[in-house]
Amino acid sequence: MADHGQKNRPDPDKLLELAARETRGKLTVFLGAAPGVGKTYAMLLRARRLKEDGDDIVIGLAETHGRAETAELLEGLEVMPRRQVTYRDRSLEEFDLDAAITRKPKILVVDELAHTNVPGSRHPKRYQDIEELLWQGIDVWTAMNVQHLESLNDLVTSITGVTVREIVPDTVLKRADEVLLVDLPPAELIERLKEGKVYLPGNAERAAEGFFKPANLTALRELALRRTADRVDDQMIDLLRQNAIEGPWATGERLLVCVGPDSLSDKVVRTASRLASGLNARWLVVSLTQTNDAGAETSRRIDELLDLAERLGAETRRVIAQDFVEEIFRIARRENVTQIVVGRPKSRRFANPFRRSLPDEIIKRFTDIGVHIVTGEEQGTPYVPPKMRKRSRRELAVAIAIPAVTTGVTTLLGLGASNIVHPQNLSMLFLVAVILSAMISGRLSAVIAAGLSFFLYNFFFLEPLHDLSIAKPHQLFSLIIFLAVALMIGDLAGRLRDQVDRSRNQAKNTQALYEFSRKLSGTARLDDVLVSTATHLHSTFGTGVAILLPNDEDLAIQAVWPPDMTLDGTDMTAVRWAYEKNERAGHDTATLPLIDWQFLPILTSHGVAGVVGLSLQRHPPLTENEDRMLTAILDQTAIAIDRAQLVRENAKTTALQESEKLHTALFSSLSHDLKTPLASITGAVTTLRQLGSRIKADTRDDLLLSIEEEAARLTRFVANLFDMTRIEAGTLKVKNVPVDAADVIASSIERMKKLKPEIAIEISIAPDLPTVSGDPSMLGQVLFNLLDNAAKYAGDGPIAIYARQDESEVAISVTDQGKGIPPKDLDKIFDKFYRRAKGDGRAPGTGLGLSIARGFVESMGGTIKAESPAIRKRGTRFIVRLPATPDDEAKSA
Repeated sequence: MADHGQKNRPDPDKLLELAARETRGKLTVFLGAAPGVGKTYAMLLRARRLKEDGDDIVIGLAETHGRAETAELLEGLEVMPRRQVTYRDRSLEEFDLDAAITRKPKILVVDELAHTNVPGSRHPKRYQDIEELLWQGIDVWTAMNVQHLESLNDLVTSITGVTVREIVPDTVLKRADEVLLVDLPPAELIERLKEGKVYLPGNAERAAEGFFKPANLTALRELALRRTADRVDDQMIDLLRQNAIEGPWATGERLLVCVGPDSLSDKVVRTASRLASGLNARWLVVSLTQTNDAGAETSRRIDELLDLAERLGAETRRVIAQDFVEEIFRIARRENVTQIVVGRPKSRRFANPFRRSLPDEIIKRFTDIGVHIVTGEEQGTPYVPPKMRKRSRRELAVAIAIPAVTTGVTTLLGLGASNIVHPQNLSMLFLVAVILSAMISGRLSAVIAAGLSFFLYNFFFLEPLHDLSIAKPHQLFSLIIFLAVALMIGDLAGRLRDQVDRSRNQAKNTQALYEFSRKLSGTARLDDVLVSTATHLHSTFGTGVAILLPNDEDLAIQAVWPPDMTLDGTDMTAVRWAYEKNERAGHDTATLPLIDWQFLPILTSHGVAGVVGLSLQRHPPLTENEDRMLTAILDQTAIAIDRAQLVRENAKTTALQESEKLHTALFSSLSHDLKTPLASITGAVTTLRQLGSRIKADTRDDLLLSIEEEAARLTRFVANLFDMTRIEAGTLKVKNVPVDAADVIASSIERMKKLKPEIAIEISIAPDLPTVSGDPSMLGQVLFNLLDNAAKYAGDGPIAIYARQDESEVAISVTDQGKGIPPKDLDKIFDKFYRRAKGDGRAPGTGLGLSIARGFVESMGGTIKAESPAIRKRGTRFIVRLPATPDDEAKSA
């Protein structure tokens, strides 16, 4: 039974996917085979029915294309006004996304899913607007034709001869909650076209001659039917897996698609997408390269291919390997691949007959995996190696000037040495010129130098001289060999130069990243991390940088460089999008692509920690190397932010622990210093009440004395708490009047004698002791606390109190002859609730006396410190220093 229950367990991935959809709006797509089948009409007709039932449904945008019967359906429905946009001196109408989010109906109708928005809109495409509406929890109805699906783009072009520019990623249709097919037979659709119900008359004639042919419409209709059936099948499989129902779905199909920078790979990806859709299979697209730095153009092509594959629903991966076949074999075994898709371009006329192609090697190696070969010619412009593509005028001028100079100098040297060197040996000089050109300017210069060397060597050094003709046949053979060798050496030297440049750039980037990491490793404060990141990004990319972190309910700028950079409301919209959606936003992205800033999320182990913005208005698009460097810097920043936040959290935790210790000490003090006196008072009162006149007179006096002492002790404790509260709250009021220290010392000793008559106190006060500036009651309390503390730890020796003038201050010291204080504890004894060992046989108190003394002394402008040992390796001395009163103030007092 247990095994059966485990077997029928629901698919957790499907359950998580279902839970995620509960928080989003529902997407309904009305899918048609071609324009004019009635998608908008069917959508509006259904909307009217729901409106009549009382549902909250709003028309965000509906394109009637001048069809009267479609426009009539809008009557009685709430239609949102369109947003007016000016573009190239023209006023255009667009869907108002912000107004729709503000209105937030239950169901919103937004027609033309594949529409391209006017430049400057928040999103370049309407399907991205709809995605944001779904995130807001709004149900959306929309419509599209099957030819707009990206995976079918090339197939539709081959069928109809018309290239569809507005495309929608297949993932949009796959994530739709409901796909409704709006179908119409080709003959009836053509009849509607002739009646003017699809396009206006002029456009209808052109459409009938081109797109609207029976064969085209039939093929598109089949594509729409198949894609709808595939979507229904996907929904059925999801339902079965969510409910742990054993159904007859396909098991374990997994496709591996191999692509490169050639243009045929676009067709390979789209063919694989259709194959995966038909098989209901997962598919993985792998780009194969032999180096980590294959050039900017190659990387751009691979990025475009992988983006296309992701839009069509594939997983993508970059692989660097020397042996492609072995790497493909390893991935296929690890990923449990059942079928491989690879492209093979049309064979070249002069192809090497002894060299097997990658598809041939895959077929030979994989005997248990199906291999699909996608054939055809490379589409569009053939792939050109990166260094042979666009060069600036300056680069071209340098590439031409360098070989001209080197070969010219070589020719002059050869003419000067022609009398002593055989002409055949002079060819070596021209090889040197080719190598120098390659090392200085690259392979193009090497090719030009080889060509110039060929003609100059023939013209100046081979007979007949000063003529391009060749007199001897063996010289022609030598000249051809020279040209071939020159080209090969130049190409190798150029490649070596390119590799050295790439290695130098990589070393420079690695060093910069290391320095940045080292700088961050020694930074613990979050503010320092953010400032270091902003300045490093600015120096690396030469752009303005802004770093924003969450602050209360919004994102706030925490670091910006240069300091005068600011963000406007549109920029902040992109910031919030990057933070909430965990994807790039702003300049040259899918969200607000025309603003100056591009914003990237900072990803930590705990999620998105913040957003980094780069001002790219006057900066060229980031190259792949720059993008990799940016990613590495953000990764290091994320680690540093994580560390800084952990340090801050640790500090908070430590503070909470210290606070907990203080609370524990306070409760302990309350437990003892309140309960003990109260217990003594309660016991004495109970005895007096119960025994009454039967108690002897001396016993009654002892009980009354005990009540008096314990009440005084309780009063001192409450007074200490009250004083400590005033110190921490900053509500102490200091009189700051001239105070006679001798009088205060005497009164404090008298007060101490009443509490402990047996204590011995030695007094030494310097003659002509000046008055001090302070509060007499506070100073008295300070001295009493010091005497009380000394009495607990003085042992059998007397307590000494001295007062003397020390320059502009009066120093008062209280010294006991106890065991003393360990040096490591001298800095702690003034802390709240700090207690030393027991002194008089009972708890030493609350630990507030010395802390209160320090608070009172400092509020009077003085200082207090402890010294131990004080006398012959024993005892403790507390020294209080207060400013002496100026003579004029003392006389007036």
